[in-house]
Amino acid sequence: MDASPHGGPVDPSAEPAWVAAYLRRIGSSRPAAPDSAALRELQLRHLRTVPFENLSIHRGEDIVLADAPLIDKIVGARRGGICYELNGAFAALLRALGFHVSLLQARVHGADGGLGIPYDHLALRVGTADGAGPWLADVGFGDLSHHPLVFGARGGQQDPGGMFRIASAADGDLDVVRDGKPQYRLEQRPRELADFEAAAWYHRTSPASHFTRSLVCTRLGGHGRITLSGSRLITTVGGERHEQDLGSDAAVLAGYRDHFGLEFDRVPTPRGFTSE
Repeated sequence: MDASPHGGPVDPSAEPAWVAAYLRRIGSSRPAAPDSAALRELQLRHLRTVPFENLSIHRGEDIVLADAPLIDKIVGARRGGICYELNGAFAALLRALGFHVSLLQARVHGADGGLGIPYDHLALRVGTADGAGPWLADVGFGDLSHHPLVFGARGGQQDPGGMFRIASAADGDLDVVRDGKPQYRLEQRPRELADFEAAAWYHRTSPASHFTRSLVCTRLGGHGRITLSGSRLITTVGGERHEQDLGSDAAVLAGYRDHFGLEFDRVPTPRGFTSE
């Protein structure tokens, strides 16, 4: 038997049915132990199968930050989501499998060098049974490391997604840096999922949020990244970006279905958020 989040044994036969369904959703078997190798495999499979997408915001769907509705959406409805949803659901899965998980809040570094709002992003600190790590796990940033990063390491960490470094920042915070460019500033104090509700509300309602300005659906592919933004299908392989305008609504719907497993009866369109 594996260790539970509280140190006791976990009996797989006593697990809720959603755990096995979640593992099937990401194409994974149940790991033999909640160790670093299992975490690495789970993160990579999650990135390849569950898209980062903001379509609920534009389809007028609620984003509810609680384990059951997040699992219903990602596992039951086979959807993706934004960081709060993806990392929130992934945290529930990891805990059910016996990993030790803390939710951490982060502020995203903008192109202008400024920082986003508090609770701009949700990331995970994960402890494993083999004593390696702890690890920074993140399946909800859209495009970051493919594998978990060693949380306490301050040197470079090579990853298929680039060269990463977790660097000390002001007030005990940490900057997650990719190829020399800061991605987000991470606070180390553990948080609860409910702490992110105000920021999630901001990102789904404010015209100042980048999530309300355009549609995005993206996932890690076998040889690169696949993104559908509006009617533009973008593939990035080996640093080379290729764009294709899918044109018709039928082709866009087929793109969502074939590349992301998302079935819609109509093409998602921007809602046109305003400040009024």
